[in-house]
Amino acid sequence: MASSLQSPLKEYTSKTVKQECATLNDFLRKWNDADQKQAVIQELEEQGVIWQALEDEVGKDYGAFDLICHVVYGQPPLTRKERATNVRKRDVFTKYGEQARKVLEALLDKYADEGIAPIEDVSILTVQPFNQMGRPLEIIKGFGGKADISKP
Repeated sequence: MASSLQSPLKEYTSKTVKQECATLNDFLRKWNDADQKQAVIQELEEQGVIWQALEDEVGKDYGAFDLICHVVYGQPPLTRKERATNVRKRDVFTKYGEQARKVLEALLDKYADEGIAPIEDVSILTVQPFNQMGRPLEIIKGFGGKADISKP
């Protein structure tokens, strides 16, 4: 009975995602195991998830992760800004130097404004405000290397 209250878009999205990830734990495992979250997003798109329509229906301030958790598994969504604020509250950046912390803060701001895709591409380090923080190689060295920058 409850499923009949969902829009056709939400029903379709739920059915499509649950073919691959039957439970929230399955989805969380897939998301957390992915080196690039954009790969998961693209895979779901290839399976028929229509991101733009979901954003139009649920809200444009939510990232793909929250759209899926909310629409498919009934979890309350957090906006990208709320997620960025939560990361800041956890104070996970203290293990890095001042320069690296500035980069991470700027990455969180980019995520809150634009989503996950731009910050997963290392070329982001060539645009504002990162290009004012140093050359990409210098920025990456502040984290110990390329592999370390994506895992704060």
